[in-house]
Amino acid sequence: MGNVQILLRQHVGAPCAAIVQAGDEVKKGTKIATPTGLGANIFSSVYGVVEEVLEDRIVIRPDEEQKEEFVPIEVEDENDKLALVKEAGIVGMGGAGFPTGVKIGTDLKGGYVLVNAAECEPGLRHNVIQLEEKADITIRGLKYCMEISNASKGIIAIKKKNEKAVQILRDAIKDDDSLTIHLLPDIYPMGEERAVVRECLDKLLDPTQLPSAADAVVINCETLLRIAEAIEEKKPCYSKNMTVIGKLNGGNEPHVYMDIPVGTSVGDMIERAGGIEEPYGEIIMGGPFTGKSTALDAPVTKTTGGIIVTIEFPDLHGAPVGLLVCACGGSEDRMREICEKMNGKVVSVARCKQAVEPKPGAALKCENPGNCPGQAQKCLQFKKDGAEYIIIGNCSDCSNTVMGSAPKMKLKTFHQTDHVMRTIGHSLYRRLTVSKQVDQLPNGK
Repeated sequence: MGNVQILLRQHVGAPCAAIVQAGDEVKKGTKIATPTGLGANIFSSVYGVVEEVLEDRIVIRPDEEQKEEFVPIEVEDENDKLALVKEAGIVGMGGAGFPTGVKIGTDLKGGYVLVNAAECEPGLRHNVIQLEEKADITIRGLKYCMEISNASKGIIAIKKKNEKAVQILRDAIKDDDSLTIHLLPDIYPMGEERAVVRECLDKLLDPTQLPSAADAVVINCETLLRIAEAIEEKKPCYSKNMTVIGKLNGGNEPHVYMDIPVGTSVGDMIERAGGIEEPYGEIIMGGPFTGKSTALDAPVTKTTGGIIVTIEFPDLHGAPVGLLVCACGGSEDRMREICEKMNGKVVSVARCKQAVEPKPGAALKCENPGNCPGQAQKCLQFKKDGAEYIIIGNCSDCSNTVMGSAPKMKLKTFHQTDHVMRTIGHSLYRRLTVSKQVDQLPNGK
């Protein structure tokens, strides 16, 4: 294991401030940085010695021998579950990393805790494996969230295709009238926060609203696991579950790893999964839709869900390209990067007609995630601007509507995830071939 690099910004809000210095010995669970505003405590994930404290990270040289024991968190009142969650430094472990203690500190007045178990990004498997192997502690984490936030109902949102995990969950909650399961279709982006609210509660929030407007909070299933660990074991949040997949020696099947120390390098994780099968296109940290290109020396954070090695990009030989930017996929910068790697020339850029900025400069939000009214107007713009190809970053339904018009205009279409889908043997995002509606379990059980 190489040096561990623990970033000081692993969450929504301000970067944390280091409270250790070079030469300090640390253990698993030693607190090494604290928030300077909205944020969460950061802990050492290994036994070792602090080598450097830089502006954006703390570098630790791990000891050769790594014990399982950790330094437990301490709070004034050990029965204060919310204080334990906050002290443990838990953030949302499936998205942007919003501090969990702040999210569940809201009084829901009998509302809902919605569990995001969609594992929406294709290729990733660690959330489903967690539910198959650790359903009991995950359910206990859900019950703790309900207790802390004063919620009367817990709803687990999971794709119907994950039959084994669904059955295990059914068995785990069969005697608890406060818990139900909501089955999701196998389309992207069913794991988007407002999509979870819409599917589970039949309430469509506008892009500026939080789930609290529907008397709910949405919690990723790994976050529930970390909540239970903090409350039951006094364990700090210093490890991450993840999937490594792609163009690897030995094949493209997903490799699922539990409790990887935060700060482990991308390169170490890829070597653990067999190493890269050369040649390759790029390495992505995150999922195919919302992940970003990364490097072998980049460190894993509390929010890292996937590491993907892709096949090489096709060569467009300088052809003119239009970009259709969607709130559900990569940013315009990411799509420009993909176009450059394909040797294309951007001549036109448009936003999906449902992508809006909640406020100037903010990340795009979809007005109704996963439901698209059509993209013909955008395709007409690309044709007018001289594009021969278009690269889209749309959800399943928007991609479907693009394909209703783009071929008629002789626009050749790539999806920003094509190189990933071809790598992992997943169908390309073009025509929507599955229903957006699924039959539910009787009474959610």
